[in-house]
Order: sequence, then structure tokens, then C-alpha cells
Amino acid sequence: MDITESLITYMDENLPTYLQDWHQRVVISNHDIHKEKVIENALHMIELVKLSLRGQLSPQKIMHLAHEVAVQRLEAKINIGEFVYNVNLGRSEIVRFVTGSGISIEQLQPVIETINSLFDEFLYHAVKKYTQLKDAEIQEKTLFIDQSHKERLTILGQMSSSFVHEFRNPLTAVMGFVKLMQQENPNMKYIDIISHELTQLNFRISQFLHASKKGVQEREAEDFSLEDLFTDILDFMYPSLVDADVTVIPRIDPTITLKAHKDELKQVLLNLIMNSIDALRQKKQNRRIMIFSKMENDSNVQITISNNGPAIPSETISTIFEPFFTTKELGTGIGLFVCKKIIEKHNGAISCSSDDNITTFTIVLPIRGAVIEEEISHLEI
Repeated sequence: MDITESLITYMDENLPTYLQDWHQRVVISNHDIHKEKVIENALHMIELVKLSLRGQLSPQKIMHLAHEVAVQRLEAKINIGEFVYNVNLGRSEIVRFVTGSGISIEQLQPVIETINSLFDEFLYHAVKKYTQLKDAEIQEKTLFIDQSHKERLTILGQMSSSFVHEFRNPLTAVMGFVKLMQQENPNMKYIDIISHELTQLNFRISQFLHASKKGVQEREAEDFSLEDLFTDILDFMYPSLVDADVTVIPRIDPTITLKAHKDELKQVLLNLIMNSIDALRQKKQNRRIMIFSKMENDSNVQITISNNGPAIPSETISTIFEPFFTTKELGTGIGLFVCKKIIEKHNGAISCSSDDNITTFTIVLPIRGAVIEEEISHLEI
């Protein structure tokens, strides 16, 4: 009898001892739904070793068992580290098992190399399949979560749109009567404050309507001066700036003219300045907002709105443009989301950077870029 057959005979005769030693050391979780197949898989590996020693093992058989075991390990929710440990433990036990056969180490050397090669190939296919299955499982769960999230946002968007749309009707009536009172009693105390606060409330409502499918009918894009737009905005914001003791430093290039939806860009810039004022209220003194504009090239303009308030935490800055994300106690989390949608609709981009010294929102817009002619749909991400 040659060495190969002698070794295989030895393995068959002492198989129970090998299985007992291996089973005592292998890691098997109590919740493993396939734990009864662990011994069965060890027997399959022994058969593969014997076929390999006889030169009768095909790569397909190794791959088939590797894929089968990978599926079992995934279904059992076994950690990949535990899986790899058990495979390598099986390798070590088989090597230790054959070295007790009485055959010399010199004669066993090619046998051990064959065993190692077999286990390396098995482990490669098993881990690869396990990883593929795990990735597919994660993608499926992520898709389900994303879809559920979209559905919830859609429902919430429809509800808020309906509510806010109905709320705007009495607000419009109140604003109209306040204007009549201003005309009839121009010196009435506090009437200007009431008018200003109602206008800001109407602005907030417009933000919700712009993020809903019940958004107002859009006007045509128009040519306007960027400097004039900021003049209108700062005049409107003057009471809020005085109340918060904020100094505005505007550096707007008077030669820049844009073609865009003026009211929508006004909404974006108003929101960014309002957010800056809110942030600066946390600062005791020397509150400043810096507004700059410059031509990036012949076709793009860059607008920056900065404040020297507290930094936006690094772990949240990447999510500030998502719907319903807010760091304000009474914030809606809709403002920056709408800003991003409007800027992107104008083929532009908006970004934010922040540190302990300054927080800056940067907008890049095409001067004559075509506006995407579609209504901002109901809330989606």
C-alpha cells in the first residue's frame, strides 16, 4: 500500500477521534440555527482532503461546499471572524491528525502542503461568497429603509402642505387689514412691528409651500442686479438686525447681474441671513455678518454669507441640508433644504464650512444659466 492510501486508511479508522478533538475546540454559538451541520461540514472537508490526496478533487467541488457553508453561516448570523477561526481550526486539527499517523515528516510534507492549499482555496471562496451575500443583505435593508423613509416624508409633506396652505388664507387677510390700519393710522404704536412679524411668518409659510407639490405658480426668470437684491433684503431685515445687535458688512459687486427667479433667490438669501442672526444670538458681543460676491469666471458668480457665531459641529454639517434636520429648539429643519432645492434648480451649488472663528455658506450660480423649469416636488430625499 502506498503512502497516500495508507494515510487515508489511517484517517478513516481514527475519524471519530479527530472529530471529537475538533468539536471540543470549535466555536459554536447557541443561537446557530445550523449547528447540527457543523460536524457534517467537517466530514465533507475530510472527504475533500482524501479526494485531493488522490488527485481526484475538482475546483467545482471546493467552490460548491464553500458556497453552501457561507450561506449557512450567513443564515445563522455568525460573525465572519468566528467563521474564519473555525475554518483555520479545522485546518490545524487535520494537520495534527495526519502527523499522528506514524508516517515520517518528510513524507508528510507534500500532504500538508496539499491540505493547506485546499483550505486556502475553500476559505477564499467561502469568505468571498459570505461577503457578497452580506453586501446584498445590507443593500436590501438599506433600500427598504430608504423607501420607508421616502414614504413617510411624502405623507408628512402632504400633511404639512395642506395644513400650511389652509393657514395662509387667514394670514393673508390679517396682513391686508394691518396694511389698511397702517394707511389710516400711520402713527399707530407697534403697527410696524406687527407688520414686520407677519411678513416674516408669511415667509416661513412660503418655505413650506416651496417644498410641497402645492407650491405657487412660478414667474419667469428675470434680469436683476445682485446689489439691488441685497439692498432690498437688508432693508427688510433691518428691524431684526437692530434687535439682535448685528452688524452687516456687505461687499457686493455692483456690476453683477443675474438672470434667475428673483423671488426664489431672495428667499434663499433671506433664510441664510436669518439663520446667521439666530446663530449670533448665542454670542455676547461683536456680532457680524459678512456678505461678499465675486465673479468666479465668465459664467459663474460666487456669493458667500458668513457670520462669526459658534461653529456648526463637524458631525452635523454634512446633514444640515437634509429635510427636517435642525439644531434649533423650535426649528422646522425645512429652510436649508428648500435653499438647496432652489439653488440646484438654478443649476447652482450651495455648501457650508464652519470652524470656531467663522461659518460660511457659499453659493455658486451661473449668471445666465438655464433654470430647470419644474416645480419643486413634495418632500423627498
